[in-house]
Amino acid sequence: MKTHEKIIQLLKTQGPLTAKILASELALTTMGVRQHVQGLEDSGDVVFKDEKAARGRPTRYWSLTDKGNSRFADRHDELTVQLLDSVITLFGDDGMEKLISHREETAMANYRLALADRFGVEEKLQMLAKIRSDEGYMATVEQHEGIYWLMENHCPICAAATKCLSFCRSELQMFQTLMSEVATVSREEHIIDGARRCAYKVTPA
Repeated sequence: MKTHEKIIQLLKTQGPLTAKILASELALTTMGVRQHVQGLEDSGDVVFKDEKAARGRPTRYWSLTDKGNSRFADRHDELTVQLLDSVITLFGDDGMEKLISHREETAMANYRLALADRFGVEEKLQMLAKIRSDEGYMATVEQHEGIYWLMENHCPICAAATKCLSFCRSELQMFQTLMSEVATVSREEHIIDGARRCAYKVTPA
């Protein structure tokens, strides 16, 4: 992976970062990173924002533009929306609900099987994150002060979810069901609402 691709990947998964942090992550000099992000700014993939520091000069944070984010977009978006329109036209809202329910049942069966021999919040979440990453969600697990977070930095079904919010309702319900014996799950950030990622708060029971 080329350096500029690594930078885009880091900004996608970690959000806005300084050149110093990027340099540390990539084992490069800060000056070298600045040259790369300048090129990415010229191409319209990144943009910067200067934030006031406690002392001294403002700190410059780099983040992805819509163009930069589009590198991760599902190229089948248009077809997906057309198919969903066709389902609604041919089978009505009930048909759409049946489609989503079938998808949920299939996914739930696969997830349950994968989590069957995993015990405790962290074990289950790590496996769930792996499955979700394999499905294209770029999922990670974080822990802060006893609370776990399942972060999904990309949504490969964004077009479908935008067209029909029940897709997202379905996923939240699946996570709640899968973790019901060990934790409660709530969605705190949502890509559909304009957030950079979907963030699920997982509180141990």
